[in-house]
Amino acid sequence: MKFSTKGRYALRLMAALASRPAGENVSLREISQEQEISLKYMEQIITPLVRAGLVRSGRGSQGGYRLARPAGQYTVGEILRAVEGDLSPIQCLEDAQNQCPHYARCSTIRFWEGLDRVIQQYVDSVSLEELRPESAPAPESEPAP
Repeated sequence: MKFSTKGRYALRLMAALASRPAGENVSLREISQEQEISLKYMEQIITPLVRAGLVRSGRGSQGGYRLARPAGQYTVGEILRAVEGDLSPIQCLEDAQNQCPHYARCSTIRFWEGLDRVIQQYVDSVSLEELRPESAPAPESEPAP
C-alpha cells in the first residue's frame, strides 16, 4: 500500500500549520516555499482539508490558513482520510459491511481485515502534535567509519 504525494504533503502542510502560534494565519505561498512544494499543488491539497473542517481560512491582508483546533486533537488518520479517502488496503473492506460476493469463502479475508485493523489503529494513534517540527526527533547522525 502506498500513500500518494497528496497524503504525504497534506501531513507536511498540517505540521507546518501546527508549528505556528494558535490562531495565526499563514499564507499558502509561505508554506509552499518552506516545504518546497508547488503552490498550485498546495492549493489542491488545502481544499479537501478546508472542506473537512480541519483547516480554516481567513481573507484580507492578514488572511491565510490556520488549524481549526489544537494540533493534539487531530489524528494522522483523519488528515489522510480527508485527502486520500478510505485507507483500507483492499476495496472490499472500504464499506462498513463487506459487500464482496466471495466474502464467505475467501481464504485471505482474515489477513486483509487484520492488516486493515492495524493500519486504522496506527494512523488514528498518532496525533498532529507528534508531527510538529519541534516534536520530531532529531535525525540520527551517520556512524563514524
